[in-house]
Amino acid sequence: MTARKKVLITGATGFIGRYLVEALLAGNDFDVVVAGRRCPELPSESGLEFFDVGEINGGSDWRESLHGVQAVIHLAGLAHLNKRASSAAQQFHQVNVQGTLNLANQAEGAGVTHFLFMSSIGVNGNSNHQPFTVSDTPAPKELYAESKMHAEQQLKSQLVDSSMALTIVRPPLVYGPNAPGNFGLLCSIVKKPLPLPLAGIQNRRSFVSVWNLVDLLIRCLKDDASKGKTFLVRDGQDVSTSDFLRLIGDASGYGVRLFRVSHSFLKLAAACLGKKASYDRLFDSLLVDDSYTREVLGWTPPLTLEESLRKCF
Repeated sequence: MTARKKVLITGATGFIGRYLVEALLAGNDFDVVVAGRRCPELPSESGLEFFDVGEINGGSDWRESLHGVQAVIHLAGLAHLNKRASSAAQQFHQVNVQGTLNLANQAEGAGVTHFLFMSSIGVNGNSNHQPFTVSDTPAPKELYAESKMHAEQQLKSQLVDSSMALTIVRPPLVYGPNAPGNFGLLCSIVKKPLPLPLAGIQNRRSFVSVWNLVDLLIRCLKDDASKGKTFLVRDGQDVSTSDFLRLIGDASGYGVRLFRVSHSFLKLAAACLGKKASYDRLFDSLLVDDSYTREVLGWTPPLTLEESLRKCF
């Protein structure tokens, strides 16, 4: 019988973390340790170990939580701030860069052999006309993505001669039940009874469901071929935002009525309302080439886009 691997998860109370912890506990391959500010709400018989490390930054003490751990999946991070740019940049750096490097340093010292870092497709950029690949030169456009890029680069430098292997995963928009951010916004749009002027959006976007992303993370834990690699991930189907809205409407039972207004007019209107960045994040094209991920790991998403959306509702 193969020995169970002890895995530390950070960010376990976050959207992705909750699904990852549940999937790991449902199997027989892993003992799960969680470290952060709060413990996930799970039955006491789940066997979950929890360690309170408080705020995540360059001074967090992870040593107790790392005892006997063989792999770390670092999901925790700072994603949203409504403060002036200089303050935001500093806070992103403290949590997403210094906090990550501090954890990696302590993990390496504790004998951890595998460190999985959740990054973002924003490291590649915000939009494209040709799919992003893992070999593209990073071109982040926002402070959050910049902090993820710096964390990636400094992790690689810190672990270049280390016995602890590094795996990086960059997902696009992650969706699932009660997902925060833009998927929640799209769901709220679909629920409105009024027709929407979005039928003319001809962009193409890659998405990934939380179930497909979690499946990939677990594959990375199990497969040594993931070590030392950076992976992009997506569902198997790219769609326009208009079609994505229609699919959400079909899956949720609300339906959606769309009529055509030109993309350029909508973009101008969003800019006049001070919402250009939000509009671009939803309605510009952003395509992901995940062929390297599939080739290296022999992995395919277990759920299609339509299956994932039906599971959301």
